[in-house]
Amino acid sequence: MVIYMQYHHVDYSKLYTFCVKVFCGYGFDEEQSRQITDVLLDADLSGIESHGIQRLIRYHKEITGGLVKLDAKPGIVYETPLSAVIEGNDAMGQILGVQAMQLAIEKAKKSGFGMVTVRNSNHYGIAGYYAKMAAGQGLLGMSMTNTEAIMVPTFGRKAMLGTNPIAFAMPAEPTPYVFDAATTVVPRGKLEVYVKRGNGLPLGWALDENGHDSDDADRVLKNIIGKTGGGILPLGGSGELTSGYKGYGFAMLCEIATAILSGGTTSNYIYKTPGRSNIAHCFIALDYGMFGDKAEIEANLSKFLQEVRDSDKAEGQERIYIHGEKEAEAHDRVKREGVSLNDKTYAEMEMIGQFTGAETYLPAYLD
Repeated sequence: MVIYMQYHHVDYSKLYTFCVKVFCGYGFDEEQSRQITDVLLDADLSGIESHGIQRLIRYHKEITGGLVKLDAKPGIVYETPLSAVIEGNDAMGQILGVQAMQLAIEKAKKSGFGMVTVRNSNHYGIAGYYAKMAAGQGLLGMSMTNTEAIMVPTFGRKAMLGTNPIAFAMPAEPTPYVFDAATTVVPRGKLEVYVKRGNGLPLGWALDENGHDSDDADRVLKNIIGKTGGGILPLGGSGELTSGYKGYGFAMLCEIATAILSGGTTSNYIYKTPGRSNIAHCFIALDYGMFGDKAEIEANLSKFLQEVRDSDKAEGQERIYIHGEKEAEAHDRVKREGVSLNDKTYAEMEMIGQFTGAETYLPAYLD
């Protein structure tokens, strides 16, 4: 029998405190715990359930399972005025992500451009967070990461590439332009949410181990974990008719920017080495003042975005959204109404709170 999860709200500020206490309980210092929490809960603030607090159980397993090394000492192994490669040495992905984007921002402010790749890292959360770091400093920002192989290439039936998201952000009015998307039809986190909800997948999202369309979220997820075949389709779907090869190609671009340029590990080898994730990232910051007056460039972008908003609507539609608008609007709503989470995620939080000694900080339901 399918059981659908009940959703409730918890206070955002209390949830934030709980997360910080949890990561301190694992052994991270206060600053590191806040960095991890900032990235994790930015997803919930943006209304992106798949990458928010529901992912806490994943980090619990990776930290307690030894994939994340609390005593890791990352270091720069190659550097120029415009670039750097960071050896992550299995540190927490969010900590490495913040460090790498900060370095890219510093290089961009000094030389106009900064690109930093990271190898041998762990899952780093939502890609858009790091792109927004650069936009917050008046720069154009990009971030990419490869992930465990879950994407089946066009005409294939074995997962060879990851979700491989690409994020881009640039200052604009009234809100920054922020594009953040997986190169698969949906990310793995969406499957996790569907499994928790007990929902079947829409056909066209995933393939079973035989390369056939599947609506069984649990089966597809277990196949991905067990590496028994099948996986999620590229953006565009299967075959060439709906341009699935384009999503496959975007994922390959991400693979090159992350694993290949860092000297790291491609998606098909992630989680294959015992005790290591071997994930790779890429971070780019660009000072677009190299191309003219920054204020004028931003004004031109803002003007174009407004023209898109004001353009003719499809029948029955009242609004055209610009990338990042829904997420920006969700921030105020979530802080006012609370973070929405389901009962299974809350039960996981209870267990993790007890494990880390943070149970007294677990926020109660608001409704």
